[in-house]
Amino acid sequence: MAENKSFLGSGWSFPPRFMESTDGLEMSHDENDIAESIMVLLTTTPGERVMNPKYGCDLQSMVFSSMSATNKTRIQDMISTAILYFEPRVKIASIQIDSTDRLKGRLDISITYDIKGTNSRKNLVYPFYLSEGTDV
Repeated sequence: MAENKSFLGSGWSFPPRFMESTDGLEMSHDENDIAESIMVLLTTTPGERVMNPKYGCDLQSMVFSSMSATNKTRIQDMISTAILYFEPRVKIASIQIDSTDRLKGRLDISITYDIKGTNSRKNLVYPFYLSEGTDV
């Protein structure tokens, strides 16, 4: 029997995509909608949304910072605070930062979260680029 998860919501896919068959907008549902919502949250700088200027996660302020333990903790706090305020469907289990590619200007941020309505655990890896480059 299929599980009804419609309470998790649906929205536009990210990035927005159109379906060739109907010329309509492709929608994202349930767990996929939550993962895409978190990606939008992490890539939005506060102030970008005129009607909701506090929305976002100010990761871009860390672009030229050294990756000390203090700054890693600051990034973790920025992400957990943004998700706490703007993604009420999840509870953060852990945020891990892998800085093995930091010399190439990249951090991998692994976010493990529990979906509140279903108690299922999901993981999302967000590649954060510390500098502009051609590998992006």
